[in-house]
Amino acid sequence: MRVVCAVVLAFEAIVLGLAIPVAINTEGIDPALAGGVWGGMAAAVLVLSALQKYTWAHYAAWALQAGFLFTAFQVSGMLLIAVVFVSLWVTGVIVGRRTDALKAARDRESGAETVDA
Repeated sequence: MRVVCAVVLAFEAIVLGLAIPVAINTEGIDPALAGGVWGGMAAAVLVLSALQKYTWAHYAAWALQAGFLFTAFQVSGMLLIAVVFVSLWVTGVIVGRRTDALKAARDRESGAETVDA
């Protein structure tokens, strides 16, 4: 699960970085504000992408997903992109947990077969 989530976060950092010039040029948002908000979120997402092995980083990434959705209302067209990435995040968590459970079950089976042999 953590690998899928880290990949989604890495691609999300690109989108957040590209939101800065769009916010400045199309919405007239102050460059310092746009750079601070979306640039800060992009940097935080990259850091959390690298730290997905820690549980706290996974929960912090959930908070950043909420922040991404909240700030997407400020830039036209970004809400659709935010919904897509949050959907990818949720799907990655669900599918990743299922995959982790299957892997753990397979490891238990192989461990039981080794003990019986």
